[in-house]
Amino acid sequence: VQLVESGGGLVQPGGSLRLSCAASGFTSSQYTVSWFRQGPGKKRELVASVGTESGDTYYADSVKDRFTISRDNVKNTIYLQMNTLQPADTAKYSCTVPTLTLWGPGTQVNVSS
Repeated sequence: VQLVESGGGLVQPGGSLRLSCAASGFTSSQYTVSWFRQGPGKKRELVASVGTESGDTYYADSVKDRFTISRDNVKNTIYLQMNTLQPADTAKYSCTVPTLTLWGPGTQVNVSS
């Protein structure tokens, strides 16, 4: 049972990235999945969540209208599409299934010119 993130990297301000959270050993669509981030010198912050089959979503105010969380249940993967990235979005992004106390190792996103 594990989560593995990918898709991070260096991007210029205004750019986009899509993060992936690949689940294995369990059916992720049966659980709420969340993306958190922790920037340098900052507390860990909940960025977005997606509910179970209903697909209810939550976004932090700081990313609303810029980030989109989605699922591909065939691939057992959860995505975070990040648009109009800003330097303040620089952080390590991790996905988690809170009810399983399961975290991925994270992927680093750096937004800089």
